[in-house]
Amino acid sequence: MKSKILNRLRGAEEFVSGQQLCEEFGVSRTAVWKAINQLKEEGYEIEAVHNKGYRLLGCPDIISAEEVKSRLHTDWAGCEVKYFDTLDSTNICAKRMAEEGAPNGTLVIADEQTAGRGRCGRAWETPKGTAIAMTLLMRPNLRPEKASMLTLVMGMAVTRAVNELYSLNCQIKWPNDVVWEGKKICGILVEMSAEMNAIHYLVIGCGINANMTEFPEELKEKAISLRMITGDEVDRAQIIQHSLEWLEKYYQKFEETSDMSGLMEEYNQMLVNRESEVCVLDPCGEYRGRALGINDAGELLVEKEDGTTENVYAGEVSVRGVYGYV
Repeated sequence: MKSKILNRLRGAEEFVSGQQLCEEFGVSRTAVWKAINQLKEEGYEIEAVHNKGYRLLGCPDIISAEEVKSRLHTDWAGCEVKYFDTLDSTNICAKRMAEEGAPNGTLVIADEQTAGRGRCGRAWETPKGTAIAMTLLMRPNLRPEKASMLTLVMGMAVTRAVNELYSLNCQIKWPNDVVWEGKKICGILVEMSAEMNAIHYLVIGCGINANMTEFPEELKEKAISLRMITGDEVDRAQIIQHSLEWLEKYYQKFEETSDMSGLMEEYNQMLVNRESEVCVLDPCGEYRGRALGINDAGELLVEKEDGTTENVYAGEVSVRGVYGYV
């Protein structure tokens, strides 16, 4: 109810009467009054005028289920939103919900994440009230070997979202980071439960540095937040909204071919490593080369010093700039 009322107030230019809300949602005036007061207690600035109704004047920076759902204009992404003040990991929580039968498109959000992980088991900190920690549960009709490409799809969605919202030029560091001027603002981790030929479910975890004002000493040279870039506090719920809306658009193209062929050109335009010298950290042996872009399978094409080209599959392989992170 609160998310519906919030959505209605957000989309209105004038006052919305209590009677209108009662009739639209089939509830009593008392139910409307309670919902409005709960929203006020959560920090929403709502003006109430006798014989006029209610008008939304301001919103707090919160990422509650009601706030996110009231913004979404998606078909399936975020069909259910589960919010937690604190979680160990949104990916772990989403996998548990998947095992319990949660539907495709369920979104898990935490205001604080205490044991988040990135690729290769790296820690990912999500300080309370400053970052975005979210995981989207999907049940795709997709072969397991195709799942890693959804890391790239989500990377495109977040990049497009923040660039449009804040007039930035963020890019993608293959395969799972979004960066700005060589510093990381977002990391993505896809995990799945599958058999040989079918995926039971997969979860796409996404951590975005939104409103941090500083980082630990060991991360200062590699990480940055959107607030530090723009100079202003950013709207976390709005970033989630736009990221999911772009994910649906990009996923629709991906679903048509089950590969990156329809997205490859745009992805390569976003790729910060393209035409740059990179170092491939492969368990079988480290080597250097020039990154050419991705292929249909989402693999990074690297032209080695001897002129041969390697197709680098994400897996446990890391790719870094020869002289730094990118």
